[in-house]
Amino acid sequence: MALKITDECINCDVCEDACPNQAIYFQDEHYHIKPNKCTECVGHYEVPQCEKLCPVDCIFQDENFVETKASLKQKYLKLTADE
Repeated sequence: MALKITDECINCDVCEDACPNQAIYFQDEHYHIKPNKCTECVGHYEVPQCEKLCPVDCIFQDENFVETKASLKQKYLKLTADE
């Protein structure tokens, strides 16, 4: 699954810099995550860095974008293919 940031976001800016896929962006008063770029840090880290660093615990699984670890790994490989 991709992750999502809820409205409880306090705009602390920690998550955006922590995302290795540049999937996090600011819009409409708080941060959001682009599901097509979110791999839950699979391929980069053991745990999602945004979720780990969030001081208000407002980052959760996005039930609208269900993905397996294998599909997240494939997305990671596709996103990093040009690096």
